[in-house]
Amino acid sequence: MKRLLFLTLASFITVFNLAACNPTSTGKSSGPPVIPSGKTMKAFASDEELKQYLKRIAEKQKRARYEFSAGKAEADVAPPAKAGLFSVEESVTNTQEAGVDEGGIVKVHGNHLVILRRGRLFTVAIGDDALTPVSHIDAFAPDINPERTWYDEMLVSGDTVVVIGYSYERGGTEVGVFNIDAEGQLTYRSTYQLRSFDYYSSRNYASRLIGSKLIFYTPLYFYPTGENTLPAFPSVRKWRKGLKNDEEFQRVAPPARIYRPEGDFESDYAMALHTVTVCDLANEGFACQATSVVGPPGRTFYVSPDSIYVWANSWNFDEQRSKAMLFRLPLDGASPSALRVSGSPVDQFSFLQSGDQHLNVLVRSLAKGDAMWAPEVAAGDVALMRIPIASFSDGSDMVPATSYQQLPKPEGYAFQNRFVGNYLIYGTGSGWELPEQLKQPKDLFLVDWTRSNSHKLELPHGVDRIEQMGNDAVVIGTDGKDLHFTAIRLGQQPEIASRYTRPGASQGELRSHGFFYKPESENSGTLGLPISTPARAGYRHLFESSAAILFLRNESLQFRPIGELAARSENAVDDKCRASCVDWYGNARPLFLRGRMFALLGYELVEGKLADGQIHELRRINYAAL
Repeated sequence: MKRLLFLTLASFITVFNLAACNPTSTGKSSGPPVIPSGKTMKAFASDEELKQYLKRIAEKQKRARYEFSAGKAEADVAPPAKAGLFSVEESVTNTQEAGVDEGGIVKVHGNHLVILRRGRLFTVAIGDDALTPVSHIDAFAPDINPERTWYDEMLVSGDTVVVIGYSYERGGTEVGVFNIDAEGQLTYRSTYQLRSFDYYSSRNYASRLIGSKLIFYTPLYFYPTGENTLPAFPSVRKWRKGLKNDEEFQRVAPPARIYRPEGDFESDYAMALHTVTVCDLANEGFACQATSVVGPPGRTFYVSPDSIYVWANSWNFDEQRSKAMLFRLPLDGASPSALRVSGSPVDQFSFLQSGDQHLNVLVRSLAKGDAMWAPEVAAGDVALMRIPIASFSDGSDMVPATSYQQLPKPEGYAFQNRFVGNYLIYGTGSGWELPEQLKQPKDLFLVDWTRSNSHKLELPHGVDRIEQMGNDAVVIGTDGKDLHFTAIRLGQQPEIASRYTRPGASQGELRSHGFFYKPESENSGTLGLPISTPARAGYRHLFESSAAILFLRNESLQFRPIGELAARSENAVDDKCRASCVDWYGNARPLFLRGRMFALLGYELVEGKLADGQIHELRRINYAAL
């Protein structure tokens, strides 16, 4: 089980060391430039055609494994086990794309905050200057056993609250649906289960919301050899007490919604059905339709305002043989399209669908997508792939070498990357490990993708977080004992504008939602970030609450601290946790809402008030103490 295995960190360290021993260059494709073709992928006409296709793939895999093992020993890498429109509400979520909400642990419904923590949903009234706990409910069905299930992400659409989770007990994704009324009262409505493997990523989120459309990505790994493959394909059922594990599932991806790329692709082990399910939550509905693409098992998932992209790569560690597929699934229901690509992105932040109708993707030669802990050990050479969206076709075309710009390779691991304005920014830091005691400056790389030129800046700290701040950026990281905030001015020649150092602190959260910047004008605003004790290993945020939320004022890229809202350990309560008892998605958030400032710190919600240039605690509640 992915989360319990990580608690020992043993497998993480093993893979980390393996990647460190494999420096190779980014694979390059060759051939003429890709031009718009207008072609899309083909769907299967019937289950029989799908079965025959899988049999052919199985024979090809068998031959490839034999030929590979005859030449040299395979890497000892085990595949997974077989499978038996735009919200107008003010956002409190730091999202990658405007208008594309991401599953998180805190959302807003009318005059209430909705909070998901440790297997329960809570509401807190904030209307009319209130700060009052209102309601709580289990984040699962009354008749469900929540053991071995993680309830991770939550979204709010109209008067519907949706909780996305993964159950090892029942072997699939669970979607819990709840009603919320104007008074903040929560009531359980229904639970749906989807056949899938674990969607978890240490960086990415599985769900998105655009208007009333709930979008979530789930992989389904399988071996194309048995006759029992099709019953395990994407299916949904409504949960009721007494159901057996395989009863009442209805397929949501019939053959006509399963697409394959033209020609063969690299896949020495398992294959995957990369499935995107869209459910309409309007009028208390839950009508779902899935689209699946057949490809290699590695994956990275990115949602733009109009498309879903899945980069699927092989688990094969032989760099010369490993190629990947990049799929594009339009949100308007049009047929998917694909291209053949090289390398792999590190996480969702490696993508940008730019306004000039191009897709820009940072790739590394030794990256395997964002599944589980893979982003934390991405390594190898670095390149920027830039292609016209119109060049996507039926999967037979290869992105040419001319579409990849070779970029400088940073030293170290815990690679971070982000597109901000016209720049791709990247570097390395500490991540989930113990903070590195720096003996020399760290390099920060900035690439202007509109001009194809790159720049390098030296920092006295690691690169643990890259965030947009108006038209510019802030880079946050530790030097082993202090936490640094470096403001980067992004012009024709990017430069360091200023730096603020918080002595004796480290990041309290690694998730992208832990940071929030509230702009007030083009050149000013306030940011908040959870902080903790110095030199704390990144993974400790799974078990420990942050010490405080630090607030900084930005005025023309000059930082000024305005105070902290701190947790009080003496207020901790025994919540008698039954499910999701590790905070995989974090437990602390800065919140800026309707002119007010809050710090979510575990079960505490603290409100601060700005006076004389400093934030002072106004009041606090324990929202679980109902």
